[in-house]
Amino acid sequence: VVVYRASSNLAEHRMGDSYFYLKKQGLFCAIGIGLMILARYIPCSLYAKLSYPLLLISGGLLVLLLVPGFGRRVGGACRWLSMGGISFQPSELAKFSLAVYVAYSMAKKGAKMASFSRGMLPHLMVACAFVFLILLQPDLGTAVIIGAWLMILLFLGGVRIFQLASLSLLFLPLLAWLILKADYRLNRWMAFLDPWEDPQGIGFHIIHSFLAFGSGGIFGVGLGNSKQKLFYLPEPHTDFALSIVGEELGLLGVGVIIVLFGMLIMRGIKVALSARDLYSSYLALGLTCLIGLQVIINMGVVVGLLPTKGLPLPLISYGGSSLVVTLISIGVLLNISSRR
Repeated sequence: VVVYRASSNLAEHRMGDSYFYLKKQGLFCAIGIGLMILARYIPCSLYAKLSYPLLLISGGLLVLLLVPGFGRRVGGACRWLSMGGISFQPSELAKFSLAVYVAYSMAKKGAKMASFSRGMLPHLMVACAFVFLILLQPDLGTAVIIGAWLMILLFLGGVRIFQLASLSLLFLPLLAWLILKADYRLNRWMAFLDPWEDPQGIGFHIIHSFLAFGSGGIFGVGLGNSKQKLFYLPEPHTDFALSIVGEELGLLGVGVIIVLFGMLIMRGIKVALSARDLYSSYLALGLTCLIGLQVIINMGVVVGLLPTKGLPLPLISYGGSSLVVTLISIGVLLNISSRR
């Protein structure tokens, strides 16, 4: 419903078919649910055995994006592989592969995680290789998510806080340099600090997100009555889907979505804490953390608490790769839950 209401006008304008994005999302939903059911019955031990092949496949697909003729460039970034009319974002698979690998590696190392050379360094090297390939697309937001997610997982795995804090301080200048070297990233940062300084320029998008939430009020203006989806908000069916929900369904509609995500994340944590082995526990925590981080960042962006970043809201926004990988992750969580 959210995807159709947010995308119908845009799809009619671009494709001549108001159901275009709805039909594509429905196809990916069917594929994702099928894979979720399959993942529900695949033993977790198989993922552990496939951790290194998954890393190689994900890394290979990220490299393939850099080969002319394979990647599809949209808005100056080459993040999608197109095959048979279907586009796939390799970075989504890369995040899942990293979750499988880090869970397997941390469980195998056990108490040795406290050692820098055995605990932090191997995981950091693998993650940095993926982050480097993702930055070449370029996609700084996904790289930051992977970095933040890895810090959380390493902390849960037993890496010392001093090591994590030192690493964070080391990478902050690099992050600042990446923002300053690209004008569009700097503009997003300036719009985050003061969007009203340039309301018709760099602050236009986030201001219209504010207008969407403000217009919606408590109860919303009603399904289909959004004004901001009429070519004011960029990609209202992806990055700013929650803004359209806020306008059409109001605070109550947004509140329901927040509660549902809260339930999903709490259940994921509960599954991890009650898992029957350390690997399953780390895997459940890793997948839950990935979903939770994306939810928090997307919601933070649309209400102006974080700089604008092209990141879909899991299970809500349009985006086939995100939907399929998220549903597979939920299938893995269901499998771990059934073996508590």
